Amino acid sequence: MMRSLLLLRLHVWGLKFGWSEMIVVKRKYFFLLGNVQVSILAGTLARLDRDAPHYKKDGYNDFNTFYMQAASGTKGGSSGSPVIDWQGRAVALNAGSKTSSASAFFLPLERVVRALGFLQRGRESISNTWEAVTIPRGTLQATFLHKGFDETRRLGLRSETEQLVLLASPPGETGMLVVDSVVPGGPAHKHLEPGDVLIRLNGEVSTQFLKMETLLDDNVNNKIELQIERGGKPLTLDLTVQDLHSVTPDYFLEVSGAIIHPLSYQQARNFRFQCGLVYVAEQGYMLFRAGVPRHAIIKKFAGENIARLDDFISVLSKLSRGARVPLEYITYTDRHRRKSVLVTVDRHEWYAPPHIYTRNDSTGLWTVKPMLPLNSSLELCVNSTEQALPSNISSCSAEVTPMEPAHQSVGQKPTNGVASMETSCEEIDDGSHSVDESDAGSKKRRVEDDSTDGVLSPECTLHESREVRLEETGPETETVPRDFPGAAAATNNVSVAERAIEPTLVMLEVHVPSSCMLDGVHSQHFFGTGLIIYHSQTMGLVAVDKNTVAVSVSDVMLSFAAYPIEIPGEVVFLHPVHNFALVAYDPSSLGPGASVVRAAELLPEPALHRGDSVCLVGLSRSLQATSRKSFVTNPSAALNIGSADCPRYRATNMEVIELDTDFGSTFSGVLTDDLGRVQAIWGSFSTQLKYSCSSSEDHQFVRGIPIYWISQTLDKIISGANEPTRLINGVKRPMPVTKLLEVELYPTLLSKARSYGLSDSWIQALVKKDPIRRQVLRVKGCLAGSKAENLLEQGDMVLAINKEPVTCFRNVEDACQELDRCSDNDGKLKITIFRQGREIELLVGTDVRDGNGTTRVINWCGCIVQDPHSAVRALGFLPEEGHGVYVARWCHGSPVHRYGLYALQWIVEVNGKPTPDLDAFVAVTKEIEHGEFVRVRTVHLNGRPRVFTLKQDLHYWPTWELSFDPETAMWRRTTIKSVDCSKAM
Repeated sequence: MMRSLLLLRLHVWGLKFGWSEMIVVKRKYFFLLGNVQVSILAGTLARLDRDAPHYKKDGYNDFNTFYMQAASGTKGGSSGSPVIDWQGRAVALNAGSKTSSASAFFLPLERVVRALGFLQRGRESISNTWEAVTIPRGTLQATFLHKGFDETRRLGLRSETEQLVLLASPPGETGMLVVDSVVPGGPAHKHLEPGDVLIRLNGEVSTQFLKMETLLDDNVNNKIELQIERGGKPLTLDLTVQDLHSVTPDYFLEVSGAIIHPLSYQQARNFRFQCGLVYVAEQGYMLFRAGVPRHAIIKKFAGENIARLDDFISVLSKLSRGARVPLEYITYTDRHRRKSVLVTVDRHEWYAPPHIYTRNDSTGLWTVKPMLPLNSSLELCVNSTEQALPSNISSCSAEVTPMEPAHQSVGQKPTNGVASMETSCEEIDDGSHSVDESDAGSKKRRVEDDSTDGVLSPECTLHESREVRLEETGPETETVPRDFPGAAAATNNVSVAERAIEPTLVMLEVHVPSSCMLDGVHSQHFFGTGLIIYHSQTMGLVAVDKNTVAVSVSDVMLSFAAYPIEIPGEVVFLHPVHNFALVAYDPSSLGPGASVVRAAELLPEPALHRGDSVCLVGLSRSLQATSRKSFVTNPSAALNIGSADCPRYRATNMEVIELDTDFGSTFSGVLTDDLGRVQAIWGSFSTQLKYSCSSSEDHQFVRGIPIYWISQTLDKIISGANEPTRLINGVKRPMPVTKLLEVELYPTLLSKARSYGLSDSWIQALVKKDPIRRQVLRVKGCLAGSKAENLLEQGDMVLAINKEPVTCFRNVEDACQELDRCSDNDGKLKITIFRQGREIELLVGTDVRDGNGTTRVINWCGCIVQDPHSAVRALGFLPEEGHGVYVARWCHGSPVHRYGLYALQWIVEVNGKPTPDLDAFVAVTKEIEHGEFVRVRTVHLNGRPRVFTLKQDLHYWPTWELSFDPETAMWRRTTIKSVDCSKAM
């Protein structure tokens, strides 16, 4: 964006109360080529000696200076604008305002003029460039406040001292400087105390901040003499002035999106900690996953004491990917107790390797260098999740703090990670983007009443599971290790179903890295109950709903109800339609627990009917099985979930099971018969309740998912069908693909269909097919880009497929699956539809989808682009110019944030070159150099085209790609284009 420069004469003397001033406010307008307009706002100075405004308790606040206060209603975005007098001379800078009243605060220019003088003297006269100039700044690490004489008298100031000060001060002096706070470990620590009244500095009476700051700045690393009064007692102190630059961090570590650096003087003053401690400015992903909050001070890592950032770097460099080590920290809100958490080093390459950024005053940039050599263990080695802890680590007696889940929804700014991600598609109007910064709870799965007793049933022998899914382990009592404390637990009050299901239940905790939140996933933290459907010596599989495991780009931890252990899992299958996912684990990681854990016996047939009795079994927060008897009220309730503001997975074409009673909307588990055979997954579904055009709220509910679809997928995996393979626990295994009719359907009663003109013969045929439902399926819409898009229309009634009447979603899916068993078809279905009073037969092709989800994502200029996922395509629109580069997220502070490229749109053209897919997009953007302006053409989800420009910044925002490698089952990060940092150093 082009900016014009306005030269003003600086004027720092002669201001008086009541003078009028004008504020030149620079306001940004997003025109096609960019522009800056100047507006002038008049006001009157009310005070010249106001205390520095306090903005926030854990951020930047000015101190040890006076501010001017004016009756003027300046707004955000005008900070830094000059305040000029009636002669056009700059007298201050606009610094802040009070939102509750028309009050503005201006920073005086005395210290600005001093800094400008140093810069001017350091300018080279020949090359006409600016040198890196050090501006001397001194500090005692003490904060002073200007108190009136009445207050200083109450603090003990002697009357003779007050008279001395009044005689030596300019006329009109109203008070003196009083110590407000002292930073621990600083030059004034244990010398100055709050309440001390400053009398003299180096023998001169000092009652103004400017005089004190001038003396400190001119005596860096020298001793000065302070004369103070403490409770009426005069004291003389000799203190060494510290270089303020020495306690201002000039380097920081970036690891897994976290920003860690020595604690600055500014934050040390806010928190009353010593400067230089290891401070977490941003959690990133690794620390967020462990539960380490922002503003934490790291005290111990992997058993080693951490006093400086170099100590932390040294310990981190010895760890391997996937290692789990303890970390102890304190916070300023709970400084007297250490908290202990387990930190898991990223196994996948969600983020770039750790880098150290160092400020380069000559170039004005932060130069980047790797923290570790290229052959380091953290750089290359992928270790098991459990790394042997150092021998000096004892059992942790400190308080263990569970992670506070953070929910991230559309329009909210997440507080973890350096580059916060957003999905908001609103454009910036005035250069500022208002985002609520809050931490809401994540999708919580909990039992509303953990004390509910299980339903009692007569003792009965558990039916054996199919051999292919459960290895022979003998009777249950023989599989429990003798030293396992739970082996002797009483089971007299536990139902047969609960006792049979408990060893098959798993609690999953899922974390999604903020750097790659794909497919519209609305949170970074999920947890819920899963069911073990396969368990052998080489592989275990857990089935869970997709409201818990939403995307494959995630880290999953499994906690087993049958044995107290936590191990990692890998997402291996996401059903493209149904609300379930499969997570694999390594049974060898269970140790002795491998003989306790087992797979559930699945009972896909017969299907449940209305009035059937089932046992609802799930896990409480303490991993205790909880059950109750329930009755099926509707075995085939058709779901109708609307699209969210930011499109994400929603269950479509699904019939679910409803019960008369359950444990609430957050409790998930399984539905079994009295013998513990699983008939359905009691899973969680996500939806969005919309209260108005601009107000919505995420909501979840639970329903039963028939086990038939999960059992069918498991059979394909076990049978070793000729399907694409994926590496699981070191073994390549076939993973099924699904043939789909990519059409969203909904049921309509036959009585309504008759009103539309459907013939009696078809109504009788459909009633004969399904005398209970008495419904016909209608087309709600086709997925954009599907083979059915140009053939089926909204409102079409689907009467038959391949001459067989169709009344429910399963009929349609069975017809699609039948294509796999017929070799003489071309993947097309012969569909009979009823459209506008006519019966029509169509040949409609099916689409093939795998269970991998999105496996490739590119970050360019701070925006995350991917292929449009099914939830976007379900809206029925793809740009004609090309639809392969869909913007899913954007990062705060990035070029796309500055220039207004937000989510929910496609990039269809860059510099006049089409970008129909990701490969074409990469080829075009690779030709663009650092600092070049780029012309971008986009098409929004609502169909609106737009053209704008942005400036590429490869130094801080390199172009990179994250993709899944099925050969190694790892997510790999590759840098496509960046700046050579060695040249910038």
